[in-house]
Amino acid sequence: MTNIIDGQHVAKLLRQEITQEVKRLSLQSGKTPKLTVIIVGNNAASQAYVRNKKKFATEVGFQSDTITLPENVTQAELLATVEQLNHDKLVTGILVQLPLPPHINEQAVIKKISLQKDVDGFHPEQVGGLSIGLDTLKPCTPAGIVELLKYYKIEIAGKNAVIIGRSNIVGKPIATMLLNLDATVTITHSRTANLAAITQTADIIIVAIGKPQFLTADMVKTGATIIDVGINRTATGKLVGDVDYEALKQKASYLTPVPGGVGPMTIAMLLANTLTAFKKSLALVE
Repeated sequence: MTNIIDGQHVAKLLRQEITQEVKRLSLQSGKTPKLTVIIVGNNAASQAYVRNKKKFATEVGFQSDTITLPENVTQAELLATVEQLNHDKLVTGILVQLPLPPHINEQAVIKKISLQKDVDGFHPEQVGGLSIGLDTLKPCTPAGIVELLKYYKIEIAGKNAVIIGRSNIVGKPIATMLLNLDATVTITHSRTANLAAITQTADIIIVAIGKPQFLTADMVKTGATIIDVGINRTATGKLVGDVDYEALKQKASYLTPVPGGVGPMTIAMLLANTLTAFKKSLALVE
């Protein structure tokens, strides 16, 4: 029987823990974590994500604000805004909502964010630290996946983990994190030959490829754990993942739904990173 992984529930528990910690630290220090999000342009999906981030940041007791810049903002203007926040002692975490317009170099913007305030975990130095096992601020979606696996006591060490997708946001960092937890990791992607032969050997499969219902039941061995990171809309407007959920429900031992699986954990881990950055700013964490 398949166990459905409830990301909403685990995220709620994490937010409750963060709320209690924020209260304790605020009483102790007289200070409060502050998350500032920069959004460029009017992308509806990005605006929805930012509203959710602000809502949950406020719920756990953070200060939170949003800086909205026009679609035609210059790269220099955006970098100057980030630099200003880097020097603002009241700001704990800085997040620049991606994607950015084509005329702006995303990597230049990510590199401009202070390492201590990079709560998205995308700065090249964070990524490098992660790759050698340092305790960095980790990218939120991969960190959320690991939290789900741990919460449900799904064994990682010694297991075959297959990642479908090699993005800098999910595929590469989750591969590194699982490797650091002693999994045997295979990264697959659009150029991988005989993909099904690889996925059929996997104990854990993480799918982040952006193709609706891409992973089908014949590609998976009975009892595998399936983590679906995809969010896609069908022609009828239905929200589906990268996994054929109904078919896999008959075969997997653990399976994340879409929505309600990985998504809520991404924001929960953003809050956790902001709290960690706040503790470091108070010199409470080495």
